[in-house]
Amino acid sequence: MGKETERKFLVKGDFKPFVSKETRIVQGYLSSVPERTVRVRIKGDKGFITIKGIGNVSGASRFEWEKEVPVNEIDELLNICEPGVIDKTRYLVKVGQHTFEVDEFHGENKGLVLAEIELGSETEEFQKPEWLGEEVTGDTRYYNSMLMKTPYTRW
Repeated sequence: MGKETERKFLVKGDFKPFVSKETRIVQGYLSSVPERTVRVRIKGDKGFITIKGIGNVSGASRFEWEKEVPVNEIDELLNICEPGVIDKTRYLVKVGQHTFEVDEFHGENKGLVLAEIELGSETEEFQKPEWLGEEVTGDTRYYNSMLMKTPYTRW
């Protein structure tokens, strides 16, 4: 079990020329309460179940536990998830010593593009590419568990 520290940003420019990999992700939530979100996800050809705790004051750090699960089991679990599904394409973009995960959302969240970077600590320095926009770390509207309930196209 561990703790994740990540910062989240809107994307304001063209990052696609720098992409090293892309993967389609479909995910749902068995529980979306902030104290403990339980997510099931199909990422490419693999399935995962993830439990996340509530974020700290800045929203950058929180408990995270994840295990790989057979895709057919995730398919079954998606049928009992809360209403709303997150459908997105994740792009990996290496910038300096870090890799940004850039999510381009589809469906009811179409038009939203977010970049996340995982860090060793909240104060770790990192290179900011010119396509990186406003920081939205800690803004709960941009949490996938909230985008499922109130999609971007309804804002």
